[in-house]
Amino acid sequence: MPLSDSPFSRRTALRAGAAGALLVPAGALLSACGTSSDGAAASSSAGSTGLVRGRPSLTHGIASGDPRTDGALVWARSDAPARMIVETASSESFSDPRRFEGPKLDPTSDGAGRFRITGLEPGQTVHYRVTLEGENGARSEPVAGTFRTAPSAAGNVKFLWSGDVVGQGWGINRDGGMAIMGAMADARPDFFIHSGDAIYADNPVPETQKQNDGNIYRNVTAAAKNQVAQTLDDFRGNFAYNLLDEHYRRFAATVPQLIQWDDHEVVNNWYPGESLAGQNRKGYTETDVNKLAGSSYQAWREWQPVQPTEAADGRLYRKISYGPLLDVFVLDMRSYKDPNPNNWATTDDGGILGAKQTQWLIDGLNGSTATWKVVANDLPLSIVVPDSLSDPKDGPKSMEAVAQGDNGAPLGREIAFSRILSRTKDVKNVVYLTADVHYTAAISYHPDRAAYQDFSPFWEFVSGPLNAGAFPKSPLDGTFGAQYEFVHAPDKPNVSPAEGFQHFGEVTIDSGSRALTVNLRDAKGASLYTKELTPA
Repeated sequence: MPLSDSPFSRRTALRAGAAGALLVPAGALLSACGTSSDGAAASSSAGSTGLVRGRPSLTHGIASGDPRTDGALVWARSDAPARMIVETASSESFSDPRRFEGPKLDPTSDGAGRFRITGLEPGQTVHYRVTLEGENGARSEPVAGTFRTAPSAAGNVKFLWSGDVVGQGWGINRDGGMAIMGAMADARPDFFIHSGDAIYADNPVPETQKQNDGNIYRNVTAAAKNQVAQTLDDFRGNFAYNLLDEHYRRFAATVPQLIQWDDHEVVNNWYPGESLAGQNRKGYTETDVNKLAGSSYQAWREWQPVQPTEAADGRLYRKISYGPLLDVFVLDMRSYKDPNPNNWATTDDGGILGAKQTQWLIDGLNGSTATWKVVANDLPLSIVVPDSLSDPKDGPKSMEAVAQGDNGAPLGREIAFSRILSRTKDVKNVVYLTADVHYTAAISYHPDRAAYQDFSPFWEFVSGPLNAGAFPKSPLDGTFGAQYEFVHAPDKPNVSPAEGFQHFGEVTIDSGSRALTVNLRDAKGASLYTKELTPA
């Protein structure tokens, strides 16, 4: 049946935020699935104690992701083995709902699961609710939310992007939570691009932490955030921790997400094959980064509204088509990354995307018929991000992102991007969106200013952090003619979320003019900078 295109009500949004994690007392044993509601791993004896309660509960709210014209992915987690049931309707009254029977949620995936709802109409606001059906027939209380299906015809589009959550020891604030997540939910976007660092697995969260201004920041604490993450349950607990926040749960229930991952999902500045041996990494006994990344990736795909089998590589990078006005190319700049000390190489050895993903992006941009092509690059193209932890004993400094800061011909990872920019220079209306550096900025690129000139002018916009330390701006590399047009960043490092400089970005596309407008916003949603781009 047709689904309403009216916005969801405030009541629905508040109900979604209130439901979920708080249904289970902090520290309670989730015997069937092995994780407590505060993100801490349950004791090893929990599996022999039987079910905690007579009927299952949704422990951490609900979420949706990767919308299509006919539906979206829906995610939930149960505290006991149960069948996931999803109902959709045109209004929050759920009169005449459609019923979808999803997978069984059990300990093999930490009680979490998702499945794709299909058969819905394009461009509609969908009210959905999730219920769990236990093995004994008992049913959980439902939790409701909304998502919007992708349009099939031209219409106004609004989406957000940002990244960097619970970093540098700044956790869920006991005096207001992660309020920026509530501001993003209130903006009522069609979807959100999560640009990575969804957790900081390498950053424990203490009970209190002193801010630069001398005030004390009080954290919500959890067992899983008392130490760096090294085991599968540690990583699971990090993802669970974020969903203790009511603002985060309300946002997840009402805004579909396009999820990326970056370094802090594993460990700061990591790359495949790296060893932490000999590095100053406090708290680590496991030094094989590939083992850490394997556990992190399993927890990531369990606890996020993602379906890796839908990705181009069966893992992460993928294209999300959002009607005739927009294609989003979601990159994976971590899984195929070459070693950070090699980023001064004069030949391309796979770079940061790998050969297949590089060609996929070139082909995708050239083949796109959408008016706007947004590339979600979780690492910036020209902001210089060193990696002192893996610096070689001799030679130039190790680099974490794409650029080196030499302002010369493309080197290392820049070589792959020089190929991408050159082979797509006739593609109109390409915009790059990133996070990672913990401030917000607008960067223009122009061949007239560049050492490498075989490309067309474009823009890259930076946002973040969402709930992490904010940092001063970093220098730009001149290889591709990058120039700051706007920056909002503190002048001191590691400024707490309570001190400001938290950001999210907003993109709107007007169906009439087809213009794309970027607003860089603060934690309360106030616009700091606006740029309107006219389509070629």
